[in-house]
Amino acid sequence: MKLSTKGRYAVMAMVDLARHAQAKPVSLSDIATRQEISLSYLEQLFARLRRAGLVKSVRGPGGGYRLTRGSAETRVSEIILAVDEPIKATRCTEMGATGCRADRSKCLTHDLWEELGNQIHMFLSSVTLLDVLERKLSPRIAEAPTAAAAKSDAMAAAS
Repeated sequence: MKLSTKGRYAVMAMVDLARHAQAKPVSLSDIATRQEISLSYLEQLFARLRRAGLVKSVRGPGGGYRLTRGSAETRVSEIILAVDEPIKATRCTEMGATGCRADRSKCLTHDLWEELGNQIHMFLSSVTLLDVLERKLSPRIAEAPTAAAAKSDAMAAAS
């Protein structure tokens, strides 16, 4: 699965906003400069983030954007979904309970990729902007089984 620039840039910009919006609103041009993202692209993303209620704009001199909630309450999954980035790993189109293929059956790997998408969504739902700012992602990543452990488990099962 590859996350598009919409989702990645929206998260980068929101983390930047959370980091710099302590005393005053943050301008998109400042975020664009710091994160090396096109200003016009950021404007499009922030329009969606505003509609989703994740940011609010402040007009006038010294205006810009603020988070509507604290960084500890804003989840990465919300940001990605706000910019219309689906969190799924299947290439299948949704066709309900009947399946995703032309004959209305599921492809052989559909359940695998669908569960991967669910796991990605659960992970991103567990991460807040504050977690990213404070670099508190290592414990979550460390909980995942390593390739060596998986290989060891597979060898033990085969014996």
